Amino acid sequence: MPDDKLQIAIYWGAACGGCDVSILDTDAFILDIDKAADILLWPIATDGKYKDIEALADGHLDVTIMSGAVRNSENEHMAHLLRQKSKLFVAYGSCAYMGGIPALANLAPREEIIARAYLNNASLEPGNTTVPRPRTSLNGYDLELPEFYPRVYKLDQVVDVDYYVPGCPPQPGQAQAAITALVMALTGQAEAPPKGSVVGAYERALCDDCTRTKSEEKKVKRFYRPWQIMQDPAVCLMEQGILCAGSATRSGCGVRCPNSGIPCRGCYGPAPGVVDQGAKLLSAVASIIDSKEPDEIDKILLTLPDFTSFANRYSVAASPLQRSHRR
Repeated sequence: MPDDKLQIAIYWGAACGGCDVSILDTDAFILDIDKAADILLWPIATDGKYKDIEALADGHLDVTIMSGAVRNSENEHMAHLLRQKSKLFVAYGSCAYMGGIPALANLAPREEIIARAYLNNASLEPGNTTVPRPRTSLNGYDLELPEFYPRVYKLDQVVDVDYYVPGCPPQPGQAQAAITALVMALTGQAEAPPKGSVVGAYERALCDDCTRTKSEEKKVKRFYRPWQIMQDPAVCLMEQGILCAGSATRSGCGVRCPNSGIPCRGCYGPAPGVVDQGAKLLSAVASIIDSKEPDEIDKILLTLPDFTSFANRYSVAASPLQRSHRR
């Protein structure tokens, strides 16, 4: 293998695997990655071992691309290990960037989650009392499982992160652009983006790229799920009473959901200047309600879906509004 090839790792924490697939979905570009880099760890695609990474000198890896949040002790251990071994560390996808779907669990206590999964689950026999434990002795063997933490952390709450690539998952074109930018920076062909940059997405809100028509005068008397109404494909979804997070969300996905008649759910993270997606979307909702009467406003709000789980669907771990947890 050429000595000048980049050394990289691709890893997942608490995630579904879709981010890894988005890299594979770059099709022939994956061959360009292979030409430019040795992939020393990628659980979904290669047979790298933790012990091989542990044996590397600090900083040996040019870049680690990590998807997924930190839900348990194994996720945290690998985040620290790969950060220690890497020159650059990239949070890839919504879960690494903001906590993602796994971080919705931060809205409930750990004990409630475990009880729901292992004690009060309809698929289990009634009376089950067995739950996973970090350490168990059985037949003379000590068995270990990762410790399940009280909350989910986004990646930069655990380790220092250099760059962010948003999306659930990032679109293949965006993944290709982000990886190309990193490779060019690492090989001296281009200047590296400023530390902390969101790479491969845009410095504007998704609404700025949406072609649906908008009217500042439009107000709504109720909200609908997409399947409850025959929508006009040319008109802003919010103005038809379909809750859409486009005004609070960074653009970069190609407006794929609204263009398909599905509201934006915020997977690309907060738009530039937005501190909390949920608070920004709440402001947008308040601006289009067609009433000034408290009782009527309450009735209109009752037609919304579970607001926190929608407005902060991907960003609970990043939100200042989440419930507090002790580790």
